[in-house]
Amino acid sequence: MYELFNGFFSFDAKFWRTIIPLLINPGKVTKDYIEGKRSRYSNPFRFYLTISIFFFLILGVSNNIEKFKSFKNGEDRETLNISLFKEIEEITTPPDSSKTDSIPVLHKDSIPKINIRSVKFLGVNLEEFIQYTQKYPNSKIDDALDSLQLEKTILNRFFYSRAKAISAIGSEKGAQEQFINQLLSYGSVSLFVFLPLFTLFLRLFYFRKKHTYVDHLIFVFHTQTVFFMLLSLLYLISFFTNRIEPVIFLILFLIYLFLALKKCYDQGYFKTAIKFMILNLVYLFMSMVGIVIVGAISFALY
Repeated sequence: MYELFNGFFSFDAKFWRTIIPLLINPGKVTKDYIEGKRSRYSNPFRFYLTISIFFFLILGVSNNIEKFKSFKNGEDRETLNISLFKEIEEITTPPDSSKTDSIPVLHKDSIPKINIRSVKFLGVNLEEFIQYTQKYPNSKIDDALDSLQLEKTILNRFFYSRAKAISAIGSEKGAQEQFINQLLSYGSVSLFVFLPLFTLFLRLFYFRKKHTYVDHLIFVFHTQTVFFMLLSLLYLISFFTNRIEPVIFLILFLIYLFLALKKCYDQGYFKTAIKFMILNLVYLFMSMVGIVIVGAISFALY
């Protein structure tokens, strides 16, 4: 394990010979690497993995710092105190028979029927499940299905559990943070599928160039590495000031990407500009589809 992490995080001379020209000279490292000048540079895949892990570590630290700041400023302190007092009151207060008699028992006939049929998925009324979980959050799945007069199928059980997750994510801050962390975790893994797929489009746009698929993949890994480095820099600056505009980093990356395309594939400004715009649209579309898929998987496994 030590040798594995040491291999990824050993910042030797190759690391610095890669990171500096990669940032200040768009396309140079990729072009040199494709032309066989590889001995002076770090492996593109390992370099990308190192920077991406570093970025997601910064992202996690940033979330923890934001929570600490909000608690320090008193934003969450009142909520925490209220919840603690409620728990203490529930523990120390003896049960009152007059109150316990009034607690509703979840029988099929005692639950008011919810006649909302506006949202259905695979024949399941998800909105009805959500309303039921909000009204009876502690109800078990089978008891809830009995009360709603639904069959105890795998599909109904699954969607009822997802309805409980929706209610929790919508109302509980801890559940929201857990879901976001899970989303980021799956998102980082999905990039290893997304980037090779996008490389196919890049190869299609430059099919006349004598570059192999691996050459195009190296370009994609290098540009994505720069994107993560700029985002990491943005988060590091945001630790100290809130006056930085994220759009500045987006513009810088788009300029970098355009210059990298022109230098690496050695085409004129006009051709590069056309391909740059189309490739960005393809990347945006694939990103949106990827976000939906990752979101659905994260929600299904939450």
